[in-house]
Amino acid sequence: MATRRKGAAKPSTQATPADAIDAQLERYRSMRDFDVTAEPSGGKKTEAAPQGLPFVIQKHAATRLHYDFRLGWNGVLKSWACAKGPSYVTADKRLAVQVEDHPMEYGGFEGIIPKGQYGGGTVMLWDEGTWEPQPGHTDVDEGLRTGSLKFIMHGTKMKGKWTLIRMGGKAASESKPNWLLIKEHDDFERKPDDPAITEEAPNSVVTGRSLEEIARNEDHVWNSKETATGNAWHRNDQQSKSEKPVTTAGAASKKSAVRAGAASNNAASNNFEAELKKTPKEKLPDFIRPQLASQATKPPADKGWIHELKLDGYRIQARKDGERVQLLTRTGLDWTHRMKTIAAEVAKLPADNFLADGEVVVLADDGTTSFADLQAAFQEGIRKPLTYFVFDLLHLNGHNLRGLPLLERKAMLAKLLHESGEFVRLGEHLETDGATMFRKACEFGAEGIVSKRADSPYSSSRSSSWLKLKCIRGQEFVIGGFTLPSNGIHGVGALLLGYYQDKKLIYAGRTGTGFTQKTHAKLRDQLDKLRQSSTAFEKPPAEARKGAIWVRPELVAQVNFSTWTADNLVRQASFQGLREDKPASEVVREAAGTSPKPRIPKHADPAPSAEKAVPSLASRNNTGEGKTQHAPIRLTHPDKILDAASQLTKQQLADYYWQIAPFMLPHIAGRPLSLVRCPEGSGQPCFFQKHASNMLPKSLESVEVRDKKTGKIEPYITLSTQTALAELAQLGVLELHPWGSRNEDLEHPDRIIIDLDPDTAIEWQTLAASAAEVRAALKKLHLESFLKTTGGKGLHVVIPIEPEYDWGVVKQFAHAFALSMEKQNPALYLTKMTKSARAGRIYIDYLRNERGATAVAPFSPRARPEANVSMPINWSELKLPERPTFRVVDFAEWSSRLKRDPWKRLPATNQRITPEVLSSFKISA
Repeated sequence: MATRRKGAAKPSTQATPADAIDAQLERYRSMRDFDVTAEPSGGKKTEAAPQGLPFVIQKHAATRLHYDFRLGWNGVLKSWACAKGPSYVTADKRLAVQVEDHPMEYGGFEGIIPKGQYGGGTVMLWDEGTWEPQPGHTDVDEGLRTGSLKFIMHGTKMKGKWTLIRMGGKAASESKPNWLLIKEHDDFERKPDDPAITEEAPNSVVTGRSLEEIARNEDHVWNSKETATGNAWHRNDQQSKSEKPVTTAGAASKKSAVRAGAASNNAASNNFEAELKKTPKEKLPDFIRPQLASQATKPPADKGWIHELKLDGYRIQARKDGERVQLLTRTGLDWTHRMKTIAAEVAKLPADNFLADGEVVVLADDGTTSFADLQAAFQEGIRKPLTYFVFDLLHLNGHNLRGLPLLERKAMLAKLLHESGEFVRLGEHLETDGATMFRKACEFGAEGIVSKRADSPYSSSRSSSWLKLKCIRGQEFVIGGFTLPSNGIHGVGALLLGYYQDKKLIYAGRTGTGFTQKTHAKLRDQLDKLRQSSTAFEKPPAEARKGAIWVRPELVAQVNFSTWTADNLVRQASFQGLREDKPASEVVREAAGTSPKPRIPKHADPAPSAEKAVPSLASRNNTGEGKTQHAPIRLTHPDKILDAASQLTKQQLADYYWQIAPFMLPHIAGRPLSLVRCPEGSGQPCFFQKHASNMLPKSLESVEVRDKKTGKIEPYITLSTQTALAELAQLGVLELHPWGSRNEDLEHPDRIIIDLDPDTAIEWQTLAASAAEVRAALKKLHLESFLKTTGGKGLHVVIPIEPEYDWGVVKQFAHAFALSMEKQNPALYLTKMTKSARAGRIYIDYLRNERGATAVAPFSPRARPEANVSMPINWSELKLPERPTFRVVDFAEWSSRLKRDPWKRLPATNQRITPEVLSSFKISA
């Protein structure tokens, strides 16, 4: 049988399971290089726990079927053989026999070990991912020595907290140490009658194949006798006809597909002479000012455009001159020393000299890019593999290519990168409809797209021949000041942001979310060195001056935000990281322009207007009619019923959160949150969760809050993105309860809630009239208020205020106001919680206005039968004959009301409780 040694190119262009295993083997082989992995290199120990360590579990049909449990540590795979495989039931203690360490490369193997050799049989990659020690148990070497290893797993099948305990007694005298693999209590544990994970997900995590299919195909063979030589595996080119292309999700499959596509150029020569004849000669430039894309509001509809995914990273030019390689930032800074692995890959490319343009990114498991992860890799020393996507070729072997059409330059680039390594890749494009590409990119979770004219030359300027469209708004801002955190930690409360206009620094708002514990301290240290007594902003408003510490405007922050307000301030801003590649003086406001007008035939149908596009939010109903706008997130058991009364499924809940996010986020983003989680649905036990942990999705953020009683600092859950909100469905979150203050100023609330909680005997008309009375009483105090249902039987009257008083003052005001209502009509209102006194009356709950108290968020479902929504309503709706109710499953029926959201003005309503009002209630501020 013909065989092919590892590393040889496969002529097929289709991504098969064998391609995916090639990718795995190459990936695990690369983990031996400590420059590109998070593994410790065996040097001096540090107190910091390692992050992103690899693990793999291989299902192994040898003498008997078992599971090989392997944790990457110190450049090898620490290995245990587990006969029954892992169990999510905490009472199960699965025997795990420790065997010899395996080479890191073996962690990517799926295939056959010949009979008669050690481990002879069929091997499947059953699961893979990363692991990390549990907090407080970060000394892994000590845990291995003493026989107690506690860790957290982030795999496709294996998640949460686990423990390996070495057995004593007779087991300690065995030839190979016997351990027990035990699931610890957390959100992922299962009941004894739940399906076993080994039965629920029996096939390969990479290729989706069964053991029988792997054995039948025999596409990869591991020769155990050659393990020590590093040349143990080979691939069989002659595969079974039953082998099909890979369809399973996973980063390895995606990566192999990219390589397989590049292999289609296998017949092409690396001889560029023919293409270079028509280009002018020049000396290799030291650096070329990069071409920049103009912001656009919609993709070009005309022909002659190509579209690339917009990457969230650092713009880098790769310059090769003989044996010398340089990696240059967008301003020409030499960052070669910071990306040694990429530089080594660039050095191998088959050209004497060239200059290429591209982007360095950190790839997430789902194929998206994250600037926050990239910044962590550069700034915080967190080891994350960097990938260089090259999308243009500017100079090659003494010739200027910049006058060639873009597609010709990219064709030459594809040949140059034909055999590039894992960390240098071609930035591919699609010649498709721009609107479709943009929609799919946003659904995929990408930052957006860049549309380029296929025939355009390369121009060192911001040009309309390159257009960028962002799914998430984001740009660089200059940091002109900061505030101190309210919890007393060494960090920042909020960053004060700005941009330059006519050489003046214009205030653009603030951001108090997106920080990690490391960035808190690091930012504070950097900002303290830049302090100055006066502001660099041009006439900053009072909102900017409050609590501000001014700094020299030298640091540049990358910030994501939802939109610009009418006051030209960023809304729902989230810090992503510092940009070292762009000077502060170049930061301007990015204004979305318009795309070039397409040439429309005379009788063509006009494009739908934005107003007509709004009903797409209501594209789904109980009968399944219309198009389904699914949230672009991964769900397990999407058909699981979370509310029996309305038959609400997990998928429906995720879709609801995704579509309601633009309306809900303004009221919850950037605030500590308490979540009501109902993993088994509203009819089963539910629980509150307010603390962040490693068990939660990465899209959820945390804010550090100091406990007033103990002084202990605790991480509270917070969020700021549409994706984070949608991913709450996977956790079974049926209620969201935000604080009345924001993360950047926790001790000064900006909302007051008057909760009208009626006895069941109170009719709707009476409750509605009471809410109207509360509104009238607030108007006398010159306070505007907003109304919403609670999703239950009550109403909330919400008063937005300037965050100038602490919780004690605000609670006193709410209490005094409630007492005034009770005094006005004691037969109807009461302010004490006593249940027995509530008969026939309305309890005015003012206790929502103390530190740490929360109230259900607007648009949040309730964890009650029918899953009704806490809905913002117009004051005029108090005249309805019956209490208005809105169920999540009926979203298609009521979503049209979002066009006239009665709470749209609430975030921008700036009003104060005047000293005179406080004095009238005998409250001292």
